[in-house]
Amino acid sequence: MTDIDETHKSFSHLSSVPPMTTSSALYAELGAVLKGDDADVNPFPFSLSSYQKISINPFETESLSTEQEAAITSNINLCRDVITFFTSCGNKSGYGGHTGGAFDTVPEVVLFDAFFRACPEKFIPVFYDEAGHRVATQYLMAALDGYISPEFLRFYRKGKSQLPGHPELGLTPGIQFSSGRLGHMWGTVNGIALANPDKNILLLGSDGSQMEGNNAEAARLAVAQNLNVKLIVDDNDITITGNPTKYLPGFALEKTLSGHGLTVKVAKGEDLTEMYDAVRAAIIHKGPYAVVAKRSMAPGIIGVEGTSNGHDAVNASFAIPYLEGRGHPKAAAYLKLTTKTSDPYEYQACGKMDAMRKVVGQTVTDVLTSMTPEDRKEQIMVIDSDLGGSTNFNKIQAAHPEIYIQSGVMERGNFAAAAGFGMHPNKQGVFSTFAAFLEMLCSEITMARLNRSNVFSHFSHSGVDDMADNSCHFGLNHFFADNGLEDGYDTKLYFPADCNQAKKLVETTFPLTETNKGLRFVFTTRSKTPILLKEDGVTEVYGDGYTFVPGKDEIIREGTAGYIVSFGDALYRSLDAVVALKAEGIDIGLINKPTLNVVDEQMMNKIAASPLCLVVECLGKKTGLGSKFGTWLLMSEQAQNGGGSLCKFGSIATHHEGCGGLWEQAYGQGYDSLSVQKKIKSMLAK
Repeated sequence: MTDIDETHKSFSHLSSVPPMTTSSALYAELGAVLKGDDADVNPFPFSLSSYQKISINPFETESLSTEQEAAITSNINLCRDVITFFTSCGNKSGYGGHTGGAFDTVPEVVLFDAFFRACPEKFIPVFYDEAGHRVATQYLMAALDGYISPEFLRFYRKGKSQLPGHPELGLTPGIQFSSGRLGHMWGTVNGIALANPDKNILLLGSDGSQMEGNNAEAARLAVAQNLNVKLIVDDNDITITGNPTKYLPGFALEKTLSGHGLTVKVAKGEDLTEMYDAVRAAIIHKGPYAVVAKRSMAPGIIGVEGTSNGHDAVNASFAIPYLEGRGHPKAAAYLKLTTKTSDPYEYQACGKMDAMRKVVGQTVTDVLTSMTPEDRKEQIMVIDSDLGGSTNFNKIQAAHPEIYIQSGVMERGNFAAAAGFGMHPNKQGVFSTFAAFLEMLCSEITMARLNRSNVFSHFSHSGVDDMADNSCHFGLNHFFADNGLEDGYDTKLYFPADCNQAKKLVETTFPLTETNKGLRFVFTTRSKTPILLKEDGVTEVYGDGYTFVPGKDEIIREGTAGYIVSFGDALYRSLDAVVALKAEGIDIGLINKPTLNVVDEQMMNKIAASPLCLVVECLGKKTGLGSKFGTWLLMSEQAQNGGGSLCKFGSIATHHEGCGGLWEQAYGQGYDSLSVQKKIKSMLAK
């Protein structure tokens, strides 16, 4: 392990997070999964010592010398090669990640690194980034500074690696901020600038981040207070679903930012001379300044450049020839290893695995196809927030483009527009995004309710399962959507347990009828879930003959010792626990609660009269079903008039920050089958 370079150490540095070294138990644990397959392959086939830690004073240096330009170019090439390697490791291992954004912004990062070294008194020396998925930049700089042994980088986004998909303060050594979600950093950087008026503050921006509405507020404050925020925006004209210049015609970063009052300079991002002139102008300017760096996504990676393929971790099939062509055959050799992992547990009473989010998108498409073209056009409008591929609403776009708006990273405005369309009693807005972003929509949901709007929403990526992006992308606070009064407009929160139920649920709740209107939220996981099976191990619980009834809880297994109440991906884990417990003679039952926010009085009395109730869920412990269910039990008729008897009550839910990885997250939060079994046994023993 090299000595620590403290160039980038700031007020938010946490020395309590120890460096990550190859001599640690963590490194051995992560490497053990490979079972020695990497024994003959260099785990980090680059020499970071070749990075030239040069100093450039932008206040005095009007243009780069030949030697400075050569050093910066060398650093750019090294950093881009390393980023391509370890983010592609994420692709090969199945943990995913993001290459293009971090790859793109290397020139500005390297330039500012040289500025930080030359004039530490003039800067807060941190690479603040409003696009947290570009975290590869932060990990590479932490490795260059000596906080992370570079051999760790191949475990990018892997469970327990301390290298999650977004930077998290306090988890990874050398990381000095948490980015949160896309486009949420500028306001924070404004505050840092207010606290450090004599310093320049760098903010790495992106065209996708700048679509978020809170950036407009941040821009106005930065201008009004003349804050020394230096925004360098990577404008590669690529987001997940396409090109902003095509789906958002009229949106131009330079016009938007200058309209807020910032001084703006446009530069060719791959022209080092032009970029230096632009970022230098930003530094010597007193007050906020934006450089818009125009470039293709992932320039130089054949098969990826200029496409959305670069947004995710570059596929090894592209990274291998790129690295070989760049003179890194050992890096390419590592990417040929088999490094993918999966949940080792075998679940009982479970069938084929598939993704509910895909089923929801397809089922909505099928229902729309069954409508007449005239009714479909008159009654439905679907508005996407750049995540149609993830929520499977791109199926709607392909089948019925006339009712589909491909919009940008503007969740609040898009939901409000869907609700505005659905204000008419015979019309319905349709919206989708990730469940984590529901928190941003609380005010818009209230507006939709006050205006008696009809909106069908699909929030995928709920809970924590398969969420390598980690804590900031956890979808935990679903009950925030039911934020109205008891006499308010109807709101239903639905979370199916498997693909069969997801299909039946959407077929029932999507069509707009007198008894099926208002705000309807359907939640699904990012992960695949298995088809649930009945006691015979063959018959599907939600197969032929099943009808979904909104508001009704469902008995999956009867039991005399009490009940587990669950939903979503926690249900199949709980089902396995129930089967295992019954095999040990502990007769626990299982209840599915697919309508989260409606009390089924009949089922509530049944549970209250039983010996035990354990709520098992993927949502947050503070705001999820378990936080409400105990109150509902106390209010049940059984509790009020049943002679005072009431079941024992407990809950298992997401309760601490993520451990990274995919399938590892459920284990990290303790709602895996073995943990559920252990909790039941402890409750019965009391």
